[in-house]
Amino acid sequence: MSETDGKKPPRRRGSKRRKRRPAGDAAAPSATRPLKAREALARRVKVAAGAAFGLIALAVSTWLFILYPSSRGPGDGRAVELFVVQDPGAGGLASALATAGVVSSPRLFAFWVRVTGGTGAVVAGRHLLTDDASPRELMARLERRASAGTTRVTFPEGWNRFDMARRLQDKQVVALRDFLDATTDAALLRDLGIEGDSAEGFLFPATYDLPFDSDPREVVRRMKHEFDRRWDILSRSHGSSLNDVMTSSRMGIRDVVTLASMVEKEAVADDERPIIASVFLNRLRDPAFHPKRLECDPTAAYGCVVAPEKATSCADFAGKATAPIEHDPNNPYSTYTHEGLPPGPIANPGARSLEAAMAPAATHYFFFVARGEGRHAFSETYEAHLSATKAGKL
Repeated sequence: MSETDGKKPPRRRGSKRRKRRPAGDAAAPSATRPLKAREALARRVKVAAGAAFGLIALAVSTWLFILYPSSRGPGDGRAVELFVVQDPGAGGLASALATAGVVSSPRLFAFWVRVTGGTGAVVAGRHLLTDDASPRELMARLERRASAGTTRVTFPEGWNRFDMARRLQDKQVVALRDFLDATTDAALLRDLGIEGDSAEGFLFPATYDLPFDSDPREVVRRMKHEFDRRWDILSRSHGSSLNDVMTSSRMGIRDVVTLASMVEKEAVADDERPIIASVFLNRLRDPAFHPKRLECDPTAAYGCVVAPEKATSCADFAGKATAPIEHDPNNPYSTYTHEGLPPGPIANPGARSLEAAMAPAATHYFFFVARGEGRHAFSETYEAHLSATKAGKL
């Protein structure tokens, strides 16, 4: 036995003993790599899914809030009247609009309405729409929002409410029938302080910026308020003469407006308006003038506009009064057969005609006749009037 038997061999300086790796650890590096790969793949899938969801959400939002709401309707701008019931629901509203030809896909419209607020703000009643309006425009009109937009409407002096109704419908502001109904709404007339059976004469002719698909009662209110403003200005300027007219002729405000409407329809030149007013007033006030028939052609014509069923002579009415229309006793607006002022205004006078009725010229004229170029010949006697009439026909 050598001297080293039973002893460990000496360890070399500077050498390190390698540790044996446990048998189970031999595969660790190869198992970690696929796990990390799977985790990376899962992260990429999540990122891709999030991006896809974001794109889908963006696409849906773009369609929901930009593309579909601004898409044009199926028509070419035809006006459509639609009566909407109280709280119709998205489906009911979409169905009604589709039946009227205003929307092409009621399902899409109903879905859009549901997700953007529903129909709770839709105003019940009749609406004036167009078949080329976008969904956003349709809802703005149906809810009568300010965003529905406005249009400028001009009413010439001397137009009656029927003329105004046609223009309002043409401008997509109010349906013709609805405006006319509002002008005879008894509750509205009382609220506005208008005596009589209509707002004729008190719808001041001017230029207005009016919302599309307006409430017809609000349009009437707006025009009456403008009339009130103009009346206040003129009556302050002509208070004494207005008081004299009303007292001497036993007139109320409605009577003065009726007189002004007659002046508006007869006059062309502004300087003749106070003279024409004086002719009618002289006939009413002078006790020697009898019978007190004012013989104003436009009043008889208006009778065929407002109440054609009352006079058989109106069957042939074509816009101007004929002799049978003027002398028909069944025409309540005929001032050839009925004495005094007609039942009410025959048109809506402007400021110059209102002023002429408030401050008429001081004359002794009882007659006038057209002599061409918008001018009239005025006479104090019937004989002079006949001569002027013959001269005008030459």
